Amino acid sequence: MALSQADVLAGIKEIVEEVAGIPAATIEMDKNFTDDLDVDSLSMVEVVVAAEERFGVKIPDDKVSDLVTVGDAVNFIVSASA
Repeated sequence: MALSQADVLAGIKEIVEEVAGIPAATIEMDKNFTDDLDVDSLSMVEVVVAAEERFGVKIPDDKVSDLVTVGDAVNFIVSASA
């Protein structure tokens, strides 16, 4: 079953809030994980693993560096779930 962009965004917000302590209300599609949300490389691995478990998708290691913004991650997960 394909996931909606809104469902994935809500899940990513929860994951980033849990992993990085960033308030979910401040997490938007255009936010950069590193520059805007202060998610370091170790925390990003935690975000990716949590997202894989939550949404039942696989995010290959070579694609993680492409997930620069929240929107990049949301769109990747939505397309991977289709």
